[in-house]
Amino acid sequence: MLKFQNKIIVITGSGTGIGKAIAIKFAENGANIVILGRRREPLEETAKELERIISSVKSNSFVKIFPGVDVSDEDGVSKMFEDLKKSHGAVDIVVNNAGVSGPVTCFANAPISEFKSTVGIHLTGTFWTSSQAIKTMKPGSKIVTISTFFTEERPYEQRPYRFRSPYTASQGAKNRLAEAMSWEITDKKIISIATNPGPVHSDRIYKTVYPKAAAEFMRVSGFENLTPEEVESVNNDILPLLGEDEKTVKNGISQAADKLAKLKSITAESDIKKLVSTISALLAKIQQIAEKVQNNTSKMIADEQFLTQQQVAETVLMLSDDNISHILNGKVIPGDRVFYPVKPHIACSIPDVQPDFGSKITVFALDATDESDVIRAKHLAEKIEDAGGKTVILISKTSPKIAEERLAKFHSHVMDITSQENVKRMLNTATQKVGPIGNVIYMTGKVPQIGNLVDLSRKDWDGLVDKFINTPAIFMQESLGIFVPGGAKNPPLFKGKEGNMIIIGPDMPAGSKTTGVDRARVEVFRGALRPFATTVNQELSDVLKSRLRIYLVLPGSVDGTESSNDNIMKAISYLTSGKSVNNAEIIYYPDETRS
Repeated sequence: MLKFQNKIIVITGSGTGIGKAIAIKFAENGANIVILGRRREPLEETAKELERIISSVKSNSFVKIFPGVDVSDEDGVSKMFEDLKKSHGAVDIVVNNAGVSGPVTCFANAPISEFKSTVGIHLTGTFWTSSQAIKTMKPGSKIVTISTFFTEERPYEQRPYRFRSPYTASQGAKNRLAEAMSWEITDKKIISIATNPGPVHSDRIYKTVYPKAAAEFMRVSGFENLTPEEVESVNNDILPLLGEDEKTVKNGISQAADKLAKLKSITAESDIKKLVSTISALLAKIQQIAEKVQNNTSKMIADEQFLTQQQVAETVLMLSDDNISHILNGKVIPGDRVFYPVKPHIACSIPDVQPDFGSKITVFALDATDESDVIRAKHLAEKIEDAGGKTVILISKTSPKIAEERLAKFHSHVMDITSQENVKRMLNTATQKVGPIGNVIYMTGKVPQIGNLVDLSRKDWDGLVDKFINTPAIFMQESLGIFVPGGAKNPPLFKGKEGNMIIIGPDMPAGSKTTGVDRARVEVFRGALRPFATTVNQELSDVLKSRLRIYLVLPGSVDGTESSNDNIMKAISYLTSGKSVNNAEIIYYPDETRS
């Protein structure tokens, strides 16, 4: 028998690229293959290739396709596994491979709808596919999740991945989700492993990620006599031309020039020719930068080689081996193959400073889980006002009812904080009626007592993703809009601007009986916030040349020590003092004792 004879393998995002390579490798080893994706045509082409392989190896296996299934779609994924269970029984291996590039732009310019969509596909897609698969799995089954090396931490480091904030947030959480699942499904004897293969040769990198990143550099820095908005408009038209033949490129540039000429009300033939020349130079510059990014990345790898898609498929095949998967259960493999030098973004030691909040407003956004979160908000707001500051507290309507009563003495309002329009309106109102905003502090509240993540309903899971990822992103983006009006579309406006945004993330569980699974669940959401904060800060400091910062404060300790509101206040005092703005550290653990 072939190694995976009679096994049923489900591979998401498997019509093209890495997913297709994985499907081929399993088919060569005798497996039954289930492939799914949003587009029918590539799935059908891949199915034909898989059937030829099955015929050649004489495995008598089957291929089943599920076109039109987006992994973020609740009903589509659920019905797929119900169908498989009725028609073929238990699923043996699930490979979470589906993914998208997401918006490749500064966070300030990334539509929240696209932010949520990226998180939905990468993180929620992985969660929902896994949780539904578990219902059909028997002991010995495996879940293999493919993630990215960019979100993994080294001691006291957290890597940024500029222009990719929703991607890094969801991938960071996805790695931690794979770890948490290994704890939660151990009694079922199902194995969960993640793999971070590093840079892989793929059309997504060469035709999308690197060119879009290069194009964003040009939008931010400007190009010749084009405004940032004009550069962005032109980029949308010319990026698809990369790699095309000379005639196609020439015609595409001409069309882009004509389109821009109409926008600028340019009619003179000589001026249109200048636009053609400018756009040609812009495309050449984008290609040059994209190639430089690729080359620089390869220099950080020992052998200077990106992996092939077939090598990634070999890795997944290896991780699906019975013996190896038992050894590596709960691990993220490999941890890294890229030496990506970064500054030490993480700190545990916080300097003492005299609190001074001046005349500017500190806006709190509170999404309290329980009474202790409300007590914390009250404590911090009182300390700020005692130090001469003014506060406004925006309370999530899902917070405990005592929040409104306990915080009534402040400028406080109960609202739907998941609505971007509501957030925008309230921040503008606070500015107009109370005064200029200097600090925005978003409090996620604690992770609620929820039991196993894999047993959650889709509604409950979506609520957690909103609470700890999407809604903080909304507040941070709208805060940037308050600090730099119009800056999203006109990046030079960011230069030199000041302002502090602090996310107080979920506490590490406290108590002497805290378990590994308790910590792992909380780490899913802390794991999203760390790369998100680091990525956005690199954009704000290195790319946009501003003095705006998004800081992340993570209360509690790995040893179960109770978090201290005074320690959090000490961090806030320091982070809003202006003394931290030139430091690399933007993630703070105020209750950890490491120095």
